Amino acid sequence: MTQVLARKWRPRNFAELVGQEHVVRALSNALQQQRLHHAYLFTGTRGVGKTTLARILAKALNCETGITDVPCGKCGACMEIDAGRFVDLIELDAASNTQVDNMRELLENALYAPTSGRFKVYIIDEVHMLSRNAFNAMLKTLEEPPSHVQFILATTDPQKIPVTVLSRCLQFSLKQIPPAQIRGRLSEVLAAENVPADEQSIALVARAAEGSLRDALSLLDQAIAHGGGKLEEASTRAMLGAVDQTYLFAILRALGAQDGAALVAEAERMAERSLSFESALQDFASLLHRVALAQVVPQSLPEGDPDAAEIRELTQVLSAEELQLYYQIAAQGRAEIGLAPDEHAGFMMTLLRMLAFAPAAGAAVAAGVPAVKPAAAKTLGATATAAAVQTGAPASPTAWTELVGQLGLSAMAHQLALRCEMTKQTADTLELRISQADERMFDKPYRDKLTAALRQVLGKQLRVVFVAGEVAGESPKAITDRKLEQRQAAAVAEIREDPFVRELIEDFDGSVEDASIKPK
Repeated sequence: MTQVLARKWRPRNFAELVGQEHVVRALSNALQQQRLHHAYLFTGTRGVGKTTLARILAKALNCETGITDVPCGKCGACMEIDAGRFVDLIELDAASNTQVDNMRELLENALYAPTSGRFKVYIIDEVHMLSRNAFNAMLKTLEEPPSHVQFILATTDPQKIPVTVLSRCLQFSLKQIPPAQIRGRLSEVLAAENVPADEQSIALVARAAEGSLRDALSLLDQAIAHGGGKLEEASTRAMLGAVDQTYLFAILRALGAQDGAALVAEAERMAERSLSFESALQDFASLLHRVALAQVVPQSLPEGDPDAAEIRELTQVLSAEELQLYYQIAAQGRAEIGLAPDEHAGFMMTLLRMLAFAPAAGAAVAAGVPAVKPAAAKTLGATATAAAVQTGAPASPTAWTELVGQLGLSAMAHQLALRCEMTKQTADTLELRISQADERMFDKPYRDKLTAALRQVLGKQLRVVFVAGEVAGESPKAITDRKLEQRQAAAVAEIREDPFVRELIEDFDGSVEDASIKPK
């Protein structure tokens, strides 16, 4: 029977271990200098090499050539450890052996000298699953360990291990393996197995593994079987349920252009291919993360990344604020997709939410005007406010509301703009008044953001002055609030004057709760 790749290509020495160089260096130095600890704790997510590292360390301690950081792999001890039948290597799965009796039996046996090796090595996987009594039983042996005993503990959740146990272990944190290193290892395995493969397929498997080399090798096995003995992009995508990145790139471009029609068209194209929309949102969030990272640290794009050109393009199309917002909405949409009528509807509503709450669109919707990006607003010299500032003529509150909608602000800076009234403007100065109560809400950074946005639209030399005092109720927010109050009053009056409602009140001595009435 053919051995699965995850077992066949499991590292057998420190040199073969991928992505944990910091741990390998520390352990190698300790072994070379014979500075051994009696208990080690390896922490990290699944599939990053915790038990593999433990077995290599067991070989390093028991190799017949002596304690070494380069076990020979050929002596009886090394070969028996590789085969899983070394009598002095005891592996325990704490998830299945949580009781104190199991631990006491193990510790009683630890008192006896090794049968054939130099050390008795106890590897306890998922050690955080042990009961409190079992930990207490272990603690005495950890405090006064026999010289021939080595404990190697492994866990995905070190927070659940008692501090008394942690303090007696030498702890190493294994990190998730970067996709580039996983790709390199998969390429080596495929070459050794003589399996034809394209780079895009290898990148897909490496990305789907989410930092776990073991998962990557398991997925690689499945992809080879699915592809009939070779790795091809279409087959690999189908096996993984992965979404073609071209759809996601097109969606991000549509969002950047605030093109709702293009956005819906891409989602419909995906529906025609019966793609998994839950996977699409996961891939979309991953793509947003990559674009945001490349925007801040351009060199973070690995060499040979097949998506590098598109990602660099998107770093220029989307702002950092948009990327953060879309990432949050994508993550939330994925969490809520099970509550949607169906996956397609959940995916579509998530995209429409991004469109509706995009910084430029959100500001415009709040102000009741069409969305205009800041770059486009520069060309709108015809807006009433822009003209007023340039000529020194007075501007109406409606014109200020329109300008606020064109600034592309969000969060607190946008709220500041909504609460300001434009009280004076000259060719080079704009005075904004805000109530003293509202002034306390907005620190200098928010004023600076509003000032920068106004200068971007109206001219770099513009001077913006903020004044706190009595307001006339002509801020965009005040105007909007008045309209809402008027609509609410009209709705309440309509309900109260309805003949059927009046009849109910008279017949049953009822009353109308005004707060429960919502305008249409």
